[in-house]
This record gives sequence, C-alpha cells and structure tokens, in this order.
Amino acid sequence: MIWFGPAGNSDSFYEEGYKRSFDMPVWLKNMGLNAYEYQCNKGVNLKDETAQIIGQNCKEHNIKLSIHAPYYINLASTDQKKREKSINYILDTLRIARIMQADRIVVHPGYVSGISRQIAIELALDTLLETIRQADEKDYLSSVTICPEVLGKNNQLGTLEEVIVLCSLDERLIPCLDFAHIHALTQGGMKTIDDFKQVFSFVEKHLGRERTRKIHIHFSRVEYGKSGEKKHWTYNDIEYGPDFNPLAQAIIELGLEPVIICESRGTMAEDALILKNIYEEESKKYTGDY
Repeated sequence: MIWFGPAGNSDSFYEEGYKRSFDMPVWLKNMGLNAYEYQCNKGVNLKDETAQIIGQNCKEHNIKLSIHAPYYINLASTDQKKREKSINYILDTLRIARIMQADRIVVHPGYVSGISRQIAIELALDTLLETIRQADEKDYLSSVTICPEVLGKNNQLGTLEEVIVLCSLDERLIPCLDFAHIHALTQGGMKTIDDFKQVFSFVEKHLGRERTRKIHIHFSRVEYGKSGEKKHWTYNDIEYGPDFNPLAQAIIELGLEPVIICESRGTMAEDALILKNIYEEESKKYTGDY
C-alpha cells in the first residue's frame, strides 16, 4: 500500500470556498488521494475538538494522517531552556496526534550554530532521548511515531547521516526522507534510479528493512544554492529537480510502502495526484500490465 497526499491545504481548496481543515479528508478522497499531513509549523494551535473532527473525517474517508511539528524545534540548541521548549513542542504535537488519530509526526532536528556538528548531534541525541522518555511516560509512542526529517540547508542539523544517527536511538523512530532537501544538499544529486536506491540502501543498512519499507517521504521540486535549499516549487516548474519518475521506479523495484507527502508551493494536492499517477504508470511498466 502506498499513500499519497499533500502537506497542508492547496490554494484551490480555499478558492473553492472551503475554510476549515476538517473538510480536507473528503476533498482529498474525491481527488483520489489517501494521505494528509496537517501542518502545525507555527505551533499546535488547534482545539482538541477540531483535532478530533479532523481525525474522525480522515478515518471515515480512509486518509492516512500525519502531522508536521513546529518549525522552531531545535534539539541541538546550546540553550538548555530552548531544548526543554523543543521537547514540549514535540510532546504537544504527540498529544494532538493522539487526539487526531494521526500515526506519525514529522520533526525538524534543528540548527548547528556556534558549535561543531559533532557537539550538535550529541546535544540532539540527549534531547531526543529525553523526549522519548517523557513521551513513554505519557504512552504517546504506543500509537504515534516520531519521524526526524532530513533538512536542506548546510546550517541545519539533519543530513541523511545525522537523521540515521538520531533514528538509531530507538527502533520506533522512522526517518522522513525529504528528497527535495537531499537534492539541495547534494547540489542536484538526485537524478537517477540508482541515486534514490542508494539512499534507501543506506537507510536499510543502518535501520533495517522494516523501517525502510514504511519510510516517510516528502517530495517537491526545489531551487537551491551553495548553502542548500532556497525555495520549493510546483511539479510543473520543470527547470528544477528532482523528477519523481526515478524515485517511483526505486520504490517499485525495492518493494517499499511509504507515505509520500507532496510539499509543492500552493499546488501540493494537485501535485500529489501527479506523483500518484506517475507511480501507477511506472508500476504498469514494471509489471508489463498495459
């Protein structure tokens, strides 16, 4: 089973007169999509009742639900109070995920500022370990998985290798592979099926087959510079990479069953449908089922 859906709500959702995210599940189902990543980028600000309605509607329409935790989490801050706040942001997201019946939250690891990457990863490991301890006290991780995300800028903590180190803390952690970010960090390195297969091979080598099989994926085209990611674009902005076809081919050949969340600017749902259609066409080529 493969899941395709948007990160947040497309511009067209609002242009059609919708105003509330609890209308998204049926809207997505009618488009032919089956996943939705609710955005708490600026904080966990929704009411419990609203979260419950979103979750119920997703369940009713068979939409796999995840949540993006606040952007300002920094597991590697040298300020202990900021690390403690980051723990609380993750716990708040886990709490609302339980209410919403989301089974994954995506977390930005943070930044590298004024310290070495080695010290940053050590701080992040300690912070994440304490987060897991507190989450277990509340029994949050029995139904929700934390997905540390591969980030796209050189000053951020969250290379593929660093995310693997973080996920090695606990077998319940699953990486979020943002292939726009990986493309930006590698200066346009995600081009061929082998490029994508090497990423999955690296994950499987260090975290095992099961976590690789059910990996969380973010995808969009991206503009980048020497410092990494600059801006996400739509799938129709073909001057930017990466292309989805080789990723779809890699997923099919390796027998993976990921959640694929599209982060295109403004057209995330429409582009998620494009990705789904590409995947289905590549599947037909692979099986010869034309």
